[in-house]
Amino acid sequence: MKNISILVRRLPEAEDLPLPQYMTAGAAGMDLRAAVREDITLSPGEYRPIPTGLCVALPEGFEAQIRPRSGLALKHGITLLNTPGTIDADYRGEIQILMINFGKEPFTVRRGDRIAQMVISRVFQGAITLVDTLDQTTRNEGGFGHTGI
Repeated sequence: MKNISILVRRLPEAEDLPLPQYMTAGAAGMDLRAAVREDITLSPGEYRPIPTGLCVALPEGFEAQIRPRSGLALKHGITLLNTPGTIDADYRGEIQILMINFGKEPFTVRRGDRIAQMVISRVFQGAITLVDTLDQTTRNEGGFGHTGI
């Protein structure tokens, strides 16, 4: 597997926090940390953007997918809205994590907490061609639940 170079700019509010990192040799996603100055408590049902203090420059043809951490979901009912979020190759602003508390108890985000994962993926842009008909398949127009439970 070939590694690609991801340029990262650390904003002043994140100078003391670790850069995104893979926590195991086989990990698909790098952990992102909360760059909050003060604790933020999410009440059940509440959602807020949480800053990471990081900006990235991805090579053309790649995206960063922002995904929830399974441990936060299982233990606390914490996940991300707009999942997976996409960081486009031409975006240079701060990565923020849109967290929501689906749990039954308040959840506190603290400085340096690992709050999301960032997965780097290759993307392709499609060329749209308008047609009058599409080819038929066995599935054809079978949609939600068409194969049963």
